[in-house]
Amino acid sequence: MQDPDPAYRPVRRPDGYLPLEDLGLIGDGTTAALVGLDGSVPWMCLPRFDSDPVFCALLDHARGGHFTVAPEDLTEARQRYEPDTGVLHTEMRSRTGLVRVTDALVLRSGADIGEDVSSGRSELVRSVRVLDGEVRLRVDVEPRGGARTEQLFSGLELRPAGRPDLRLHLRSSHRLDGRHTVHELRRGDRLDLVLSWGRFHRHHRFDAETVLGETADAWRRWMRSFAYEGPQDALVRRAAITLKLCDDWVNGSLAAAPTSSLPAPFGGVRNWDYRYTWIRDAAFTVFAMRRIGFQGEADAFLGWVLDAFEQSRVPRIMYTLDGGPVPEETEDAGLEGYRGSAPVRWGNGAADQSQHDVYGEILDCADQWLRRGGELQPAVWAGLARLADAAENAWRRPDQGIWEIRSEGRPFTYSAGMCQVALDRAAGIAERFGLPGDAGRWRAASERLRTLVLDGSWDEHAQTLSAHLHGGGVVDASLLNLPLRKVVPADHPRMVATTRAVAERLSAGNGLLHRYLHEDHPDGLPGDEGAFVLCSFWMVDNLAAQGRLEEAEDLYASLCARASPLGLLSEQIDPTTGAFMGNFPQAFSHIGVIASGVNLARARARTTEGGRR
Repeated sequence: MQDPDPAYRPVRRPDGYLPLEDLGLIGDGTTAALVGLDGSVPWMCLPRFDSDPVFCALLDHARGGHFTVAPEDLTEARQRYEPDTGVLHTEMRSRTGLVRVTDALVLRSGADIGEDVSSGRSELVRSVRVLDGEVRLRVDVEPRGGARTEQLFSGLELRPAGRPDLRLHLRSSHRLDGRHTVHELRRGDRLDLVLSWGRFHRHHRFDAETVLGETADAWRRWMRSFAYEGPQDALVRRAAITLKLCDDWVNGSLAAAPTSSLPAPFGGVRNWDYRYTWIRDAAFTVFAMRRIGFQGEADAFLGWVLDAFEQSRVPRIMYTLDGGPVPEETEDAGLEGYRGSAPVRWGNGAADQSQHDVYGEILDCADQWLRRGGELQPAVWAGLARLADAAENAWRRPDQGIWEIRSEGRPFTYSAGMCQVALDRAAGIAERFGLPGDAGRWRAASERLRTLVLDGSWDEHAQTLSAHLHGGGVVDASLLNLPLRKVVPADHPRMVATTRAVAERLSAGNGLLHRYLHEDHPDGLPGDEGAFVLCSFWMVDNLAAQGRLEEAEDLYASLCARASPLGLLSEQIDPTTGAFMGNFPQAFSHIGVIASGVNLARARARTTEGGRR
């Protein structure tokens, strides 16, 4: 649970790895890093989110590499963010003293991080203060595979092995004789470290305190746009910042997560690279960010989607952050994987899958773009119109669906539903703006598909809409998203029954839901998985829309209580232990925090207003 003043807790390393709950996220809109409760940076990709990681102990504690600043004989620690910022404090207690390390990927003085320009300085600042006692502070800088190191007057120059494109420069307020040093410090002492890449200012003075303060100020200026009155205000605020930390500020795209290959479950092979932009994630983010005041970010996401579609000329489900094709999926035999969960993967093989929901995602983004006063060039509209024509029949072909199964495709109900969205939005755009295209045909096809979803997938015996268009009664949590995309009303009797069926059959206990049951819904991969966090937020939204507001509020509160002390959430949760699993932090989960909070606030306001009448 997020806590502004958390208690100190022992540092645990099961199988040699920190739990995901004991990691904090920092970033600068170009890349991100994870900072551990033990003072380590076990994950940082340079110079971009999707570059090779320089520090990768997250995926191999022995060989992956790390940047650790911590007292010897560490016993307990705690972490907290500077309020409303991406600046992180880690306080670590040894047997002889207490230190605080303040970390940030720092920003330029006066930066406006709401603009679509680079704001980072290409610097990681780690600033140490001794709060009590005396400590022997250990500084270890160990890139993956080691590095050729040269002592300079201004610090150390590091050339990481296997990265001829990358040159690092480490400056310190105390002398560094190499990549591994120990500093004896006492109460009131400070040690500042700056790791730089890109253009260096080796002979310039650096003032870590000033740069950290300017970075915090930039975040607080951005948060002035935050507009939300609803439950779990503090967690919603943190969710907004977390999404911004996963955002490529120049391109306007969003990394689904800043990590790769974190397993669900531990020891399994469901390990994927999430450092790319999925069209559906961008569409969900637009909904979330717009409703809490960040219209600029919402517009940037919409513009990025349309740009990516225009450049590729075909509907891809995911792109690199700059709109290019996602690299081919490869396995890295040089890393053992988090807690021994091999293989480690770079790239993503799902990029070339057939997933028909992408038709609806792109056209829904276009619709939102135009409703905000945006314009479409004729060539872009021509491509979108062709997309609507394709959606009219695409649903008839099996696909891999929203969950990206790695087995033979099927006729998924949700995919058909999103083809309905594509046709509905295309018809609406053409009708409102008098654009070329057969709006009447699209409208009629849209209504036929809406009926097909409600009737064709309905299973009378099981009393539920089914995961597949031919019925069969197999449930899938993606069905909960049909009302959220306005395919079917949430209070339709068949949707109410489906909500009940999902809650009963996909329950992982205590409000958590599985995406699907593997025995009913084989996906081509061995093993089971944990509870998928976003699905439970979809349940909150359905309950609220069906008038079951107190149930929805209770479920929302229980889900928010599962956030880490820093207010972060993973992709999945182990329903037995409550441990985080899967890539972390997961944008989808934080989108759920925001969207469900907004929906609950609106539902409560309607209830209150109705009571007054």
